[in-house]
Amino acid sequence: MKRSTINEIMAAADEMIRSYGFKLPPFAYWTPEEFVARKQAAKALVDARCGWDITDYGAGNFDEMGLFLFTLRNGRLADLQRGGGMCYAEKLLISRQDQLSPMHTHVIKAEDIINRGGATMVVELYGSDDDGNFAEDRGGMIMCDGIAREFAPGEKLKFAPGESLTLMPGDWHAFWGEGGDVLIGEVSTVNDDETDNIFREPIGRFADIREDVDPTHLLVSDYAKWLG
Repeated sequence: MKRSTINEIMAAADEMIRSYGFKLPPFAYWTPEEFVARKQAAKALVDARCGWDITDYGAGNFDEMGLFLFTLRNGRLADLQRGGGMCYAEKLLISRQDQLSPMHTHVIKAEDIINRGGATMVVELYGSDDDGNFAEDRGGMIMCDGIAREFAPGEKLKFAPGESLTLMPGDWHAFWGEGGDVLIGEVSTVNDDETDNIFREPIGRFADIREDVDPTHLLVSDYAKWLG
């Protein structure tokens, strides 16, 4: 992805988020230079990989397969492992109309996916086999706003603004916006995007970036390069 395209996506996403009454935290608007200057103070943010995240999954066609994310807060895996402390995470996502976030599951993370506003959120679901692998012939059971619902393999469930579902490890899912763009909330256990995304197809989690302009704000995938 071109850095100029990423900057444009950031600006459009911020405008959409604000239009639904949400505001990103102050660190979202730091310039790269401000982030470098505040590196020590921001260590916890960097370690938790909070911030901007825009991906085309390495496929090079963001409009067809991609996702905008902003990690607002993220807990500590050590706390989750011991069963106490900061065991949660929260994100805002934007899934554009017909823009696929491809089929995947998680080993550790359980998550609530909430339609916070916009069009219809479509989630395609499959179950796992006995070893936790993708199973095209298995469905399962999920919770939709606290109500148990069975799903058939490959069933596409639709969620209007205000509606949500809870996904557990082993629930294979893909999603997109139908009829327009969707602002999505994610509330989950501790998030690890580097190791806990298991895709059905061998694709990347982060975009390869071509630096045609300076970044407006750093992505979480920029932290290692900029902040050491």
